[in-house]
Amino acid sequence: MSVSVVVPIYNEVENIPLLHEAVTKVMQQLGRPYELILVNDGSKDGSTAALEDLARRDSHVKVIEFRKNYGQTAAMQAGMQAAAMDSIVLLDGDLQNDPTDIPMMLAKLEEGYDLVHGWRKNRQDTFINRKLPSKIANWLISRVTGFPVHDLGCTLKAIKTEIAQELQLFGEMHRFIPILAHWRGAKCVEVVTNHHPRRFGTSKYGISRTTRVLLDLMTVKYFIQYVVSPMKLFGSIGLLCFVVTALSGTATAWMKLSGGVDMTGNPLLLLTAMSGMMGVQFLFFGMLGELCSRIYFAAQNQTNYTVRKTWNFEQQAVPLSTPTRRAA
Repeated sequence: MSVSVVVPIYNEVENIPLLHEAVTKVMQQLGRPYELILVNDGSKDGSTAALEDLARRDSHVKVIEFRKNYGQTAAMQAGMQAAAMDSIVLLDGDLQNDPTDIPMMLAKLEEGYDLVHGWRKNRQDTFINRKLPSKIANWLISRVTGFPVHDLGCTLKAIKTEIAQELQLFGEMHRFIPILAHWRGAKCVEVVTNHHPRRFGTSKYGISRTTRVLLDLMTVKYFIQYVVSPMKLFGSIGLLCFVVTALSGTATAWMKLSGGVDMTGNPLLLLTAMSGMMGVQFLFFGMLGELCSRIYFAAQNQTNYTVRKTWNFEQQAVPLSTPTRRAA
């Protein structure tokens, strides 16, 4: 099984040569065809020059440079769409994920799984800013989606390419890749992986991302259950409003006809009118949602990023030890 290793890079100039060395060592030991796709997500610290140098020296290295910082989700999407091998391994660029876990994850793919995602059981991060928000978020996500998981925030994943390239990621939805793949019928498994303290640079994560995670969770929940047929959601709410309209309207009519109650300012009359209007609105929302859903599925080739330039995508990867076949 050939492998595309995809790594988003944002201001990781000190880590880039160490990352390249670690991944190259593991992949050469495996003896499989591979490529290392490094996605430069608008770095400002010298990472661009370091990536260009790697691409010139090693034809296994392929670089995608964004025009600006689009975020980790867009970087992963770009790398996965550019992958040309049978499987894709996702890694962070800060070397907290351990490339030596790659063979174990690929072995799981060969057992028949479509996606293998890591669990940083012994996570090497601060408790308040990183571990605690992660534990709360993972518990909430598991409860809301019904997908059993310990650590959705772990970037280290191995995915069959045909599964990865079916996914459309937006916002901060890269952490929901296992759930989205499972929704599309992929067979997923979680495995314990190594985790190391960051050696260089500063973390781009923090407690401030919790809000975005919660908003994306609502989006994922909608996508999983209702994106194919939004009318199931909006139509159900609309029908509930019509039930309220019928009940309150019946009570209002009975009060007027049997007791001669003055309906001026009567709350039941107002409830009847408001629930009826809301029912009609939700039905229209359902119809618009159905239309948007069809447009969404018809536009699957759209991306949420723009690429400035690329390196080494026009040729097959060759070993670093064969300089006569290197790119000019």
